[in-house]
Amino acid sequence: MKILAIFSRIVVGMYLMFSGFLKVVDPYGTALKLKEYFEVFAMDIPVLEGLFIGLSEMSVTLSVLFCCMELVVGVALFFGFKLRYTAWVALLMMTFFTFLTFYSAYFNRVTDCGCFGEFMKLKPWHSFWKNVVTMVFILIIFFYRKKYQNLGAGTPAVLIASILSLGIGIYSLSYLPVIDMLPYAVGKSIPEQMKRPDVAPDIEYEFLDKTSGKTLKSKEYLMDTVRYTYQSSVVLNEDNIKPVITDFSVVDTAGADQMGEVLEGKVLALLIKTTEDLEDLEFKKYRELVSKVSKSQIKPIVLTSQTDAIAFLAEKKLSYPCYFVDEKVMKTMARNNPILLLLDNGTILGKWSFNRLPSDSKIKKLINI
Repeated sequence: MKILAIFSRIVVGMYLMFSGFLKVVDPYGTALKLKEYFEVFAMDIPVLEGLFIGLSEMSVTLSVLFCCMELVVGVALFFGFKLRYTAWVALLMMTFFTFLTFYSAYFNRVTDCGCFGEFMKLKPWHSFWKNVVTMVFILIIFFYRKKYQNLGAGTPAVLIASILSLGIGIYSLSYLPVIDMLPYAVGKSIPEQMKRPDVAPDIEYEFLDKTSGKTLKSKEYLMDTVRYTYQSSVVLNEDNIKPVITDFSVVDTAGADQMGEVLEGKVLALLIKTTEDLEDLEFKKYRELVSKVSKSQIKPIVLTSQTDAIAFLAEKKLSYPCYFVDEKVMKTMARNNPILLLLDNGTILGKWSFNRLPSDSKIKKLINI
């Protein structure tokens, strides 16, 4: 039992450290997932609608705290820090996770739990059973908690993990994710990711055998229509045959397609997710930057999902072409607000938070001018 308890502590500790780290490097992504859950609960539990709406508005703050807690609990388990108390926290946390994933899977309300951030997408039932297995290990830790010995490295490890995780979370919110695992990360090509992978669909057909009255599944389409009646089919590898990017489109105010304005040539795009909280933002340095790089055949544009952005740009004297993308796409492209994006024929060469704009020489160097 002792060996199993130690093994469980190490395995769960490593798992929580891994999943917590993947979330804390991009806390805004976790905030979006929390917001989605809160909005679902607000609709499904009307008596608590006000509570969940309030929590939804606090999703960013809760995300940082939640991500840090998961990582720190993982460190505490791994290093054997105060396991009488840590085991309780781990049990309560995993009970909460298991409930969320069961709710998502059973009622089909949230299609991705966000367990591993943007690193890996799991289907709801897969997430639920993963949590069930993890819960088994945590129960072993919980029932053995009074017999563990505290390890000397636990206190400094937990302290360092707390400071680092909080620092990484705040930095990622203030600037950009420390590790960008999204399709619009530096070095990735938007046009290439919009292409369908060269993978054949794996189709499974279902037929009714008229002779026996039983249903039959087959990877081949059965041509004997006298004996078999086609009922349905499913693509088993659907996730592998879809392009990475499926929802990227660019239109102007009239709704006309303007993809070429973004994916062709050298482009410096200002991404405005929302105009809220930008009224006091100083755009002088940005205008000076655009003035310098536009002389080098770099085309300045603005991408937004907000219709009020045009009036905002006029107010700020930013007379650059403005195009619109889907709000969900914008939230994926811009974790901060606003964001500066440098593209060369659709390949992302640079990405900066407005809190840390690059120099014109940096942009010219990246784009080989």
